[in-house]
This record gives sequence, C-alpha cells and structure tokens, in this order.
Amino acid sequence: MICGIDEAGRGCLAGPLVVAGVILKKNILGLADSKKLSQKRREALFEEIMQNSYSEIVFTDNKTIDKIGLSCSIKNSIIKIKSKLKAKQTIMDGNTTFGVDGVKAIIKADDKIAEVSAASILAKVSRDCYIIEQALKYPLYRFEKHKGYGTKLHRELIKEHGYCELHRLSFKIKSISKNS
Repeated sequence: MICGIDEAGRGCLAGPLVVAGVILKKNILGLADSKKLSQKRREALFEEIMQNSYSEIVFTDNKTIDKIGLSCSIKNSIIKIKSKLKAKQTIMDGNTTFGVDGVKAIIKADDKIAEVSAASILAKVSRDCYIIEQALKYPLYRFEKHKGYGTKLHRELIKEHGYCELHRLSFKIKSISKNS
C-alpha cells in the first residue's frame, strides 16, 4: 500500500494551502498531474477517487501560513496525513520531505505514481472549490479567474483594492506596479 501526497496552492498570494493524501483501493483510469487535466476531468476523477480510496485533505489557512511559514505548514499537513493514513510507503511529489521521517520525495511523482496523481487532483479540486466560494465574498478580487495565484490580473487588483482577509501578508510581491 502506497500513500501518495501532493499539495495545491503553495505559490498563491491568497487562500489556503491544501495538502492531500491518498491510498487507492483500486486502479483508476486517467489519473495524471492535476495541472495536465481539464477542470471537468479533474472534478469527475475527484468523485471517483473519493469513492475508491482512503484519503485525507488538510487545509491550512493564510493566517496560519503567515504565522508559522509555508514549509512548517506543509510539514504539519504531511504529519496529519501520515497519522491518519497508515501505509507501507509514503511518496510525496517534489524534492523534499520537509523533514518528515518515512516519506520519500520524488520529482514529478504527480505524473508518475497513481496515488500521488490522485492526491494532486484531490488537493487541486478542493482548493479550487474553496477559492471559488470565497470569490462570492470578495468579488473585487476575481478569485474565480486566478484562484489566488500571482497572475498579472491578481497583482493589479491588489494594487487597486489593497489586501483582503484571504491574502497571505507574509508573501512579498516583487512588484505591484502598473508595469507588472
């Protein structure tokens, strides 16, 4: 049994970090890195993964990220997942385990290992759904368009309206100027 772990929202300027862990009960066709799938396909796979796996999805809000840092937030999420999902092997996408024992980091694991692909999909869909809900509360920021990532549009909207309660204030934006 393998537990795959991946995250969504690591590089965002707003919203939570979402880390998911998945142990598949059966093979699921069409799994891939969530970034390589359409929104419609991710959402269909999300339902199939939820029905055919043991999973844990951990949200860390922007205020906690600002307080303890991104690396510590990811580490805490991995520890929570490991305590909930017992597996012979735990594999995480990326090049670091954030100091958590018993985890193996593999670059591009979200495109190579089914459990990590599934975790990638759960994290991305969960975060996207949350941030789209938040877009209704904060319409000036158009979160439904950029999902909190540091796009040109998002940086321009921050410059125009300032920060809202969802923004990660510890993240330094290199340039919020008219030329960015």
